[in-house]
Amino acid sequence: MDNIILFDGDCSFCNRNVRFIIKRDPKAIFKFASLQSDIGQTLLENYGVSKTENSLILLQNNRFYSKSTAALKICKELHLFWKWFYIFILIPRPIRDYVYSIISRNRYKWFKSAQKCTIPSSFNQNRFF
Repeated sequence: MDNIILFDGDCSFCNRNVRFIIKRDPKAIFKFASLQSDIGQTLLENYGVSKTENSLILLQNNRFYSKSTAALKICKELHLFWKWFYIFILIPRPIRDYVYSIISRNRYKWFKSAQKCTIPSSFNQNRFF
């Protein structure tokens, strides 16, 4: 399994990001699973990622990427100008991850918890585990 995005299913910001990615991924290369789901926990274990990880995780080419690197690698595959965001990969990871961590730490305060999880349409149902 490749090109799987693991996201925090309890976070409304993360759920919005999933919808954002789906809309800009016309080739449907990404599949999704909640970090809290059984399959999400199994994938974390299989890839050697801490089960307490609550960051965005991208599983790609038998490796895992987290935080800003995961976000930028996802952008690289998206439609139109979003792929240009990948240029920020040139910024040293500690700086990128610092900015990512500020958003991550405050996402529940700024965006609240998800009242409902992302429910895939029948068209996108095969993209969710």
